[in-house]
Amino acid sequence: MPVTPEAGRLLSAQPVTVTVTVTATGFQTFLAFDFGLKRTGVATGNLITRTATPQATISASGDARFVAIAGRLKQWQPDALVVGVPFHPDGASHDNTLRARKFARQLRGRFGLQVFEVDERYSTTEALAAGAKDADAASACIILEQFLRSLP
Repeated sequence: MPVTPEAGRLLSAQPVTVTVTVTATGFQTFLAFDFGLKRTGVATGNLITRTATPQATISASGDARFVAIAGRLKQWQPDALVVGVPFHPDGASHDNTLRARKFARQLRGRFGLQVFEVDERYSTTEALAAGAKDADAASACIILEQFLRSLP
């Protein structure tokens, strides 16, 4: 159907509202992290099965942590990253909340991948209650599966 000049004037006179929603559309594979000052749990997962698999925990801090993460990124080649962000039971932030968010920003800046943040309250408690041998990796797995279940 051709657009007439009158139709163009009517359209341009009306305000247009655009809503942008951040989703994980187009992403299929993920690498998740349970950030800690001394250890960072790691898990891999995908959208097709909506499951995650724990990987070896990274026992490093500072730049050494990012060198190890670069190796994992090369190995798994994820489409995006997921970082667990801890909160107090009432939802209030604390020091580790800020540290985890900083870690997420650093991942985004260093590796140029989309990073999704997930509320990870009780993930370590859940991992320990399930008898996890590596609570950090199991927590990363729980974080990633929680994220995957939240996707449409």
